[in-house]
Amino acid sequence: MIAVVGPGAEHADDDVLRDAERVGALLAQAGHQVVTGGLDGVMEAASRGARAAGGTVVALLPGTDPRDANTYADVVIPTGVGQARNVLVVRSVDAVIAVGGSWGTLSEVATAMRLSKPTVWLRGWQVKGADEEVPVATTPEAAVAFVIMALDRS
Repeated sequence: MIAVVGPGAEHADDDVLRDAERVGALLAQAGHQVVTGGLDGVMEAASRGARAAGGTVVALLPGTDPRDANTYADVVIPTGVGQARNVLVVRSVDAVIAVGGSWGTLSEVATAMRLSKPTVWLRGWQVKGADEEVPVATTPEAAVAFVIMALDRS
């Protein structure tokens, strides 16, 4: 299971959304389940890509209403823990691909790095002064290849 994390629709431009959809499709084509925060923006785009490619999408929602999930989620888990669900998303997967940037995305990337999960950022923020730099990809294909190779090595 691989998470695709990123901002909601209000903080995601067309390029970010297009890349997130491609990441979701590539992961599904490679046989991986896709886990997201289940809402709109990057989460919905990655879910749409994964579903179109025949994959399975798991949505961990921040709230308690399963109807809040985007329409592409196959498994919906309403956590009721608000932004703390970011930790659940990261803990439930083997690797993380972040697409775009927001404060919530940063928290997921930071959690993944602290847990030593293979993590890569596409169109993300640059974190200065960190002990360890977050690996960066320039294309959806490179992001997916990075996490798959990291998982194969472990």
